[in-house]
Amino acid sequence: MSDQMQSFENFKLNSQLLNAIKDIGYTRPTPIQEKAIPLALAGHDILGIAQTGTGKTAAYLLPLLYKTKYARGQHPRALILAPTRELVMQIEADIRNLGKYTDLRFACLYGGLGPKPQIEKLAEGVDIIIATPGRFMDLYKKEVLYTRDIKTMVLDEADKMMDMGFLPQIRSILEIIPVKRQNLLFSATFSDRIEKLSHEFLEFPERVEVAQQATTAATITQAKFLVPNFKTKLNLLEKIVRDSKFERGIVFTRSRKNAEAVFRYLEQQRTGSIRVIHANKGQNTRINSMEEFKKGNISILVATDVAARGLDVSMVSHVVNFDVPVIYEDYVHRIGRTGRAENEGMAFTFINPAEVYHFEKIEDIIRMQVPERRIPKGVKILETPFAEKQAYEREIDKQKKGTDPDYKGAFHEKKYTPKKTTDKPKKRGNKNSKAKKNRNQMKTRGKWKKS
Repeated sequence: MSDQMQSFENFKLNSQLLNAIKDIGYTRPTPIQEKAIPLALAGHDILGIAQTGTGKTAAYLLPLLYKTKYARGQHPRALILAPTRELVMQIEADIRNLGKYTDLRFACLYGGLGPKPQIEKLAEGVDIIIATPGRFMDLYKKEVLYTRDIKTMVLDEADKMMDMGFLPQIRSILEIIPVKRQNLLFSATFSDRIEKLSHEFLEFPERVEVAQQATTAATITQAKFLVPNFKTKLNLLEKIVRDSKFERGIVFTRSRKNAEAVFRYLEQQRTGSIRVIHANKGQNTRINSMEEFKKGNISILVATDVAARGLDVSMVSHVVNFDVPVIYEDYVHRIGRTGRAENEGMAFTFINPAEVYHFEKIEDIIRMQVPERRIPKGVKILETPFAEKQAYEREIDKQKKGTDPDYKGAFHEKKYTPKKTTDKPKKRGNKNSKAKKNRNQMKTRGKWKKS
């Protein structure tokens, strides 16, 4: 197929879409677009397995925009579900660009903001809805959403939706939209849960896979560092930011606390313009930070996994996993922020003793051994504080117990040597020892007086 499909004209899209594609600068379809677009235009259900950064959003948007054609009626005819508000906003931006020469109306529904503006937008009439599952169901229960006209449904980043626990909401949505519809499911990985969901969601689907499950992009150079503790991670991060060509980078942490600590440290070291985003940051703050990062006004963005998907920036030079993700598939999505649009990128992962176990699992999933690098000279390697060391040991114990039910813990691993015993009978107390005991008891009662 790739030999035949050399340009978007081969898909026989309308002039409005082809003009928008030309304005964006797309010259030829990506592999996922070559495979998925003809099948979607033909009306097939699609199961698409494609890593982030492969152009899968346009792979389902172009057929959807072509089939929806023009504004009509009051109620939505297409629904796109995404796991995070950031991804919803990214899809909205793509629809705005690809549909710029059409009169199609669209609305974004997501949490973090009051529902009133979204309800008003729906009342004006929409053709396409992009939504997170939770907010979609909230507005449906308020009876401001009419779903009977929906003819196409897309699940984007389905694996992330499973990780975030959206399956009950997705099942509820499937019950309130027409059974007769076209379904498209896209995921970066194909786990057992995604396979089960595909059986519920898709009808005789065409499977489209442009890379092996959870394969990382060939344009990304990966490396791992074994780092003894948190403070040494900070020192290593500063070294990489200063010495590498860190033009525009994202630093991913596991928690909001770590994100704030990394942000404060880099800010104190004056390593360049920097922002931090996580769930505790207000919606407007997060949007503004990401917009500034996209424009290149910010060189470093520190983030939790709220930004792992939906952040489409083609010129990210570096991704640093300051913490190893415990949802292993997130590794693929994190490092997928770099090496996009055939640009080369670097992805570094810092691994403390308790994270070795998790990163080995990630290497199993991506089916490769990530090269290890030594901590560079000049990075101060600090001693691990006692409390931090204990936390690592507890975590390692927990990991071993999870893999070996008979494991009793580090304490029980030490060989226990019983005290030597003899056959001699115990000596009975003599009169002197008994008298000494009585004197001690009298002292405690205050009855002993010096003569």
